[in-house]
Amino acid sequence: MQLSDCHNVEDFRRLAKARLPSPIFNYIDGAADDERTKDRNTSAFDDCDLVPNVLAGVSDIDMDVTVMGKPITMPLMLSPTALQRLFHWQGERAVAATAQTFGTWFGISSLATVSIEEIGETISSPKMFQLYIHKDKGLNRSMIERCKAAKFDAIALTVDTIVSGNRERCLRSGFTSPPRFTPSSVLSYAIHPMWALNYLFREKFALPNLQTHVDAGTNVAVSVAEYFNTMLDTSMDWAMAEKVRSDWGGEFCLKGIMSVEDARRAVDIGATAIMVSNHGGRQLDGSRAPFDQISEIADAVGGKIDIICDGGVRRGSHVLKAIAAGATACSGGRLYLYALAAAGEAGVQRVVGKLRDEIERDMKLMGVRSVSELDASKLRWR
Repeated sequence: MQLSDCHNVEDFRRLAKARLPSPIFNYIDGAADDERTKDRNTSAFDDCDLVPNVLAGVSDIDMDVTVMGKPITMPLMLSPTALQRLFHWQGERAVAATAQTFGTWFGISSLATVSIEEIGETISSPKMFQLYIHKDKGLNRSMIERCKAAKFDAIALTVDTIVSGNRERCLRSGFTSPPRFTPSSVLSYAIHPMWALNYLFREKFALPNLQTHVDAGTNVAVSVAEYFNTMLDTSMDWAMAEKVRSDWGGEFCLKGIMSVEDARRAVDIGATAIMVSNHGGRQLDGSRAPFDQISEIADAVGGKIDIICDGGVRRGSHVLKAIAAGATACSGGRLYLYALAAAGEAGVQRVVGKLRDEIERDMKLMGVRSVSELDASKLRWR
């Protein structure tokens, strides 16, 4: 299977599985406990149907939306995800370049493998920083100040990771950052020599946004669960979130909101956006899918705050359904991580291009000329 054979996200997933050592692939692909919420994130879109209109004169389609004050050319954003250098040596640079090509938001994680400063210098399209609140308050201040200096457009505070979810695939494989080569995993690395050569002989793996304050994850191998459970601040609360918003002073998003109550509180503390997200099913298994919650959250706070449906998006039709239900835009991580792992920047460009084409084609088939025409009248729930 080659890049030219990949026509959808699942195709890229299969190619990524073939090209990655199994501990690395299973880190991307896995989730918490029985992984039911991860699967539900996508299957939730099957619970309603789009109702098209015809003879609508749709030769010209406008996919533009505005999220956190920034116009983007399609209603799909590239979510922040950690450790991208492990999946392909081009890492975040490939994803950032793709976001710039398609004129959409790109986010980097606190656990990114490129620096805040590099992303700030290299792309002019909208960029957000995903902030994890650490016990080390100096590290938190440092990351916020670095984002200001690098002229980032938004901070997304992750609010659903005060402890790690139970990621059993990682427990079985022994996945760590940086990778720890163990007797049980070394064969999988050895039979993927291109990955191993790129990892060993290209730029040294590092977490540059953290290593000014901590060695864990860069010089000391730790699992993601160990990192979350030892480094992050479990006392994080609404007062702390409001202080981050105040310290930052710019566009502010809460990533990991799932309830109407929390959406209302996000409005109250002055957030400008929420990412309705369950962390890709990697935290609380058995929780609702983001799409399941969009309608009731939009009914409660729609128009007061931007609502981003984050998770499970695999098709352009999923984006249309989320917007019709009340979302401002959608975002996704695995959808481009599979492509990154499969083929680097060429893969990310191809998968985002395919999804953009699907959104445009599906809007024409729906008989809508602009994203603003998508509303609840275009959906029927089963």
